[in-house]
Amino acid sequence: MPAFRQVGEKQLPQEIIFMAWSPKRDLIALANKVGEVLLHRLANFQRVWSLPPNENTGKEVTALAWRPDGKILAFGLADTKRVILCDAEKPESLHSFSVDAPITYMHWMEVTEESSVLTSFYNAEDESNLLLPKLPALPKNYSTTAKIFSEEKSDEIMKLLGDVRLNALVLGGSSGFIEVYAYGMYKIATVTGVAGSCLGLCFSSDLKSLSVITEVQVSPDSAPEITYFQLDTSLLSVYLPEVTRMARKFTHISTLLQYIKLSLTCMCEAWEEILMQMDSRLTKFVQEKNTTTSVQDEFMQLLLWGKASLELQALLMNQLTVKGLKKLGQSIESSYSSIQKLVISHLQSGSEALLYHLSELKGMASWKQKYESLGLDAAGIEDAITAVGSFILKANELLQVIDSSMKNFKAFFRWLYVAMLRMSEDHVLPELNKMTQKDITFVADFLTEHFNEAPELYNRKGKYFNVERVGQYLKDEDDDLVSPPNTEGNQWFNFLQNSTHLKESPLLFPYYPPKSLHFVKRRMEGIIDQCLQKPADVIGKSVHQAICMPLYKGSKSEDSTPRLFKLPFMWNDKSSNLHYVLFTMLESSLSKIYILRRHTDVSRSANNGLLAVDFGNFLNNSINESSDTSFYSCVDAHFYDDETITVVLKENAEQEGKERILAQLPLSSVYVDEDQEREFSLNSSKRLDEQSDDIPTRTVFLESQWRVLENMKAQYVAVNGIRKVSCVKIKVLLSSNLRHVRVFEMDVEDDGEAEEEEEEEETTPVVGGEHEELNLSAVNHNSVCGGSVEVADETEEHESSLDS
Repeated sequence: MPAFRQVGEKQLPQEIIFMAWSPKRDLIALANKVGEVLLHRLANFQRVWSLPPNENTGKEVTALAWRPDGKILAFGLADTKRVILCDAEKPESLHSFSVDAPITYMHWMEVTEESSVLTSFYNAEDESNLLLPKLPALPKNYSTTAKIFSEEKSDEIMKLLGDVRLNALVLGGSSGFIEVYAYGMYKIATVTGVAGSCLGLCFSSDLKSLSVITEVQVSPDSAPEITYFQLDTSLLSVYLPEVTRMARKFTHISTLLQYIKLSLTCMCEAWEEILMQMDSRLTKFVQEKNTTTSVQDEFMQLLLWGKASLELQALLMNQLTVKGLKKLGQSIESSYSSIQKLVISHLQSGSEALLYHLSELKGMASWKQKYESLGLDAAGIEDAITAVGSFILKANELLQVIDSSMKNFKAFFRWLYVAMLRMSEDHVLPELNKMTQKDITFVADFLTEHFNEAPELYNRKGKYFNVERVGQYLKDEDDDLVSPPNTEGNQWFNFLQNSTHLKESPLLFPYYPPKSLHFVKRRMEGIIDQCLQKPADVIGKSVHQAICMPLYKGSKSEDSTPRLFKLPFMWNDKSSNLHYVLFTMLESSLSKIYILRRHTDVSRSANNGLLAVDFGNFLNNSINESSDTSFYSCVDAHFYDDETITVVLKENAEQEGKERILAQLPLSSVYVDEDQEREFSLNSSKRLDEQSDDIPTRTVFLESQWRVLENMKAQYVAVNGIRKVSCVKIKVLLSSNLRHVRVFEMDVEDDGEAEEEEEEEETTPVVGGEHEELNLSAVNHNSVCGGSVEVADETEEHESSLDS
């Protein structure tokens, strides 16, 4: 077996409660007790970035999972019941969604099953890329808008979509909550019928089976029962090509909804509060003036006779001012232009792409032989298409309001600017002084329409006026528009209202004149969510329980220190389609490892292969090694890869100065041919711990695949045997105080080469600042320094690949 080489050691400021290695890079994600999510690199455990907790996302991290390509990290938050998808490149949230229960475990897997249909789908270019224009990138100058679209590249949206090959994020929570999200974005299954709070999940790579470990609290006074369920998910497996196509469409639609939402956020930011100043000042003017003349009449007199009352002069010259009026006019023009561009280039582009993908989905739903069993509903998709059409109509209405407002305000401010210059007896340029009868009529119409006092508006908005008409469309409120568009003279609108058949025709998109753009957008999102929810319900109902196996009684009281990993663990062997479940049961204060091997195809009667493993003495050779006595208890364990289990052991005879042991346990040393003669026959009426004496036990004597962990009371281990960067496999150990971290490289080259490398490193100068940042422990300082310097060059290479 390979040697273990320590490459880093660090004392962290906060207790770590979750760790997860990236499947593709030398990066490990951590979640600490205060709700911070951090990303560290292998070399010296150097921090790459940190994402602090906030009110919008949440502060109580309960689970971590990497997307199989290592580009996105998912984490669940209990206090807000949200799941966040975070970019591995930088600490930014790409996508988030709410769930019905706090997440206690998550598993992100990739489908490896191959078929000719799937292969052709994977290799074919997405038609939407050929037929639809690329979505424009959102402007960078808006602070709170989505970071995924803030890059120069307009195809940044593809970062969320990821690879074409199907991957699924499986979420487990309290009260039997289990949901499956295709590509981590859109829900394709809601699983019911599993009792208890989820401790572990494993979805087979062929989608035939979902294994779940739960903690069931039978009564408040009794200890919880740990139970293993194997669920039959064969519908997903049988319709895998259809599920993949459907899920891809769902993800496109979900991403486009995100894009539209962020475009609208940009529009809201482009609209400035300064545009409300005119309404507020006119309201104050009404409240303070002593005359009975209306504001409209006051401005009309100024327009027609060139004379203003003393009160109006005070309003214009003292409160508004010539400089303020000029600035207000520029702000309105700039703001309206920005909103107009965003509607045309972003909102309409996103809506048209949404219509395209929904129409494709409707076509798929019409192919009942393939998609009816998955719950695709053509009628529901048609409602979603109609809702998108209504949103496009409302966006076009906003464009008309912007266009009209820009013309009106330009004429009004031009006239008022000249009038105020005359009041101040300033020189008026000849080109500004020219005003035709048409211009006067235009301003008079604007005053008539916008400067009418509305007392009912004061009760609603605290203002008598609504001169600015664009902002009301961008308010995220359920109230009707303060000044809806005037449809009285619109012959087409009247014709539709009076025609019952046309008004209800599916060929015409419904129109909502009194509603805001935000309202219509929320309605559209709700209808699309409802339409795409049905497949999740139908697929979820097809999932049924194949095996239920009570394992053992849990502890009545939780340790005050939060556990990082809870046994059992699960591993899905993709090559043989087997589930391995790894767990421990306390027996007279001694902890064995139990390994349950099950086939993912629940229709097959493969042997269970349940074995108990204990560890004979391998530190002191003078003791009879043939003894079957267990010398060590398992503190923590994890699957390293499909051939090896990593364990942290402690000696049962606990004495002062006894060290913990890190060991690699090959599955080949556990499962041998003669085990088939000792196959365990499960009594389903009893818990597994009540049948422990009948479970075949194998005593393992490790040879070279272990290492004593000096000066560290190791408690938890996180491993990654899949990632192969520079032939390095890695693991992290966490001490009992949850702050002391030690990093090891696995599968290191032979000792001779390693010693030569260390000699070379000793002559390499090291930057002092690096050592200060690393805060290395004084323990084994020389070996730690050598390891940290050794991988420094590799680190630079990985950093450049991460940033690319």
